[in-house]
Amino acid sequence: MQIQPYVSFDGRCEEAISFYGRTLGAKVEMIMRWKDAPAGACPEGMPMPPADKVMHSAIRIGETMMLASDGRCQGQPKFEGISLSLTVKDAAEAERVFNGLADGGQVQMPLGKTFFSPSFGMVADRFGVSWMVYVAQ
Repeated sequence: MQIQPYVSFDGRCEEAISFYGRTLGAKVEMIMRWKDAPAGACPEGMPMPPADKVMHSAIRIGETMMLASDGRCQGQPKFEGISLSLTVKDAAEAERVFNGLADGGQVQMPLGKTFFSPSFGMVADRFGVSWMVYVAQ
């Protein structure tokens, strides 16, 4: 059994994939656009998203697979009540990825030493996805 985050960027998936590639070294494993879907793939009553938008994708970040799509393309993604926890090897890597994720985003808790980690911080990236960057003790 495996849990994989599935993130809907509501029309900004391609941009997010590029950002995570630059910031976290994410690698695209697969990408399927709506134009590649068979007729009737969209649930009844749901308007068909633009053909070039991402219907489904899989990107690898380190050892983890993150799934993502453009969702309904309404331009209002909401990431409430969840954070992605990113464990890195040392404080230098924590600083690099934290600063990358913070570019265009919002720092929620500055990166720093805590009682449980030599380097921990929380940031919402430019898409609104919350991240906890963490170095294990």
